[in-house]
Amino acid sequence: MRTLVKLVLAGVALGPFAAVVACGGDDSKNPKYPSKEDAGAEPTSTDTSSEGDAAVTGVTDNSSGGVSADAKGAYDDGFKAWTNGDLLTAKQKFRDATTADPKSSAAYYSLGCVLERLGDNAGAQNAFRSAYSAKSDNELAIGAYALNLAHTGHQSEADSFLTTKHQNNPKSARIETYLAEVKSLERDSAEAQRLAQDALRIDPNYKEAMVVIARDHYREGRTELAKYALQAILEGFGQASPARDPGNAEALLLRGLIERDEGKRIAAMKDFDAARMKRPDLVEATIQVAAMKLEAGNAAEAHPLLETAVKYDPESAIAHMNLGDCYRLEQRYADAKRELDRALQLDSTLLGAHYALGLMYLNAPSYPGMDQKAQVNAAINELEQYKSMRGAKAPPGTSDDIDDLIARAKDKLAQMSLSTAPVATTPSTTHGKKP
Repeated sequence: MRTLVKLVLAGVALGPFAAVVACGGDDSKNPKYPSKEDAGAEPTSTDTSSEGDAAVTGVTDNSSGGVSADAKGAYDDGFKAWTNGDLLTAKQKFRDATTADPKSSAAYYSLGCVLERLGDNAGAQNAFRSAYSAKSDNELAIGAYALNLAHTGHQSEADSFLTTKHQNNPKSARIETYLAEVKSLERDSAEAQRLAQDALRIDPNYKEAMVVIARDHYREGRTELAKYALQAILEGFGQASPARDPGNAEALLLRGLIERDEGKRIAAMKDFDAARMKRPDLVEATIQVAAMKLEAGNAAEAHPLLETAVKYDPESAIAHMNLGDCYRLEQRYADAKRELDRALQLDSTLLGAHYALGLMYLNAPSYPGMDQKAQVNAAINELEQYKSMRGAKAPPGTSDDIDDLIARAKDKLAQMSLSTAPVATTPSTTHGKKP
């Protein structure tokens, strides 16, 4: 059973870590999610706790950035919808919370997170601005706004914004870490490393700065240094230097990517699974698990994972593409085409979607609305489009049989033409005999 995963696995859903080979290379989106901090006291420069645990505290002190009694019901409903992947309901409920309490920094931040996932970047930026306008030291909102700018093509603006914030609050490890991330996205690795190390001097236990250090090393191809930084976070170096945050989901995801690149499939799958269990909204981890299952031909187990990924991140072209390929393997051809078309709408450079469509048209016993000749012609068009986008050779670390597939499709078309060609007949004669 053929899948497209081998063609794109090296670049599937790297999110904030590295260029996505299959989908054209936006590596800048840093996943954010509402957490207990959003409904409770906002971290200050000395409160740099790690990932939130998806719990709502119900704190009602507006001055702390919490949710007032008037807004709490809507906020709690929004948070429940978010954890269930119901983004449209979450958006409405968080918006209701901001209406009930226009000064709720937490509600605006959470609304921004949802709008970003829904692809409304302008709306997300407005919500994040409202969050830090309502509470000037809401550093999560400040960072979210800057990173959204960065991954929508405004890295210099994000840099200037965070530089000003850092100058105004030089003791904030969190803001300095956000600035380090933006510098890394700008490929200014030396400055990214310096800023992240300085954040650790402010707060030696700030895990997010360690993740940025590892992520920057990985982006720049310094795999061994990335692994060393990840060991400090996840495992430590003995009793003298214990693990800083063994369950850090982003560190687990990054280590899984490195393990996958090194061919350590079992270790990679373990880390991806641990990351997605810790952070169900961390779509990259879910897609990686599903991609490895697809590569093994296990569409049945990949299917629910990919549907979850699309639910949590409907704007993920990679998630739609892999779900489409999953449907293809399950012979749900109309569903497969819908998802693959959606992937290409989101990212027209996603060459793997053309490969999957070509395989579908070539191998499906029949496709609704097409006769056999039209179906094979469609296969040839998609496969040749893939080859044209791919270039003369397959990307490093991948392989395909595109020339054989195109030849097979053209041979199949030629055989159809022969079978439908009119048969020449020889006129009968009577050789002088009377009828």
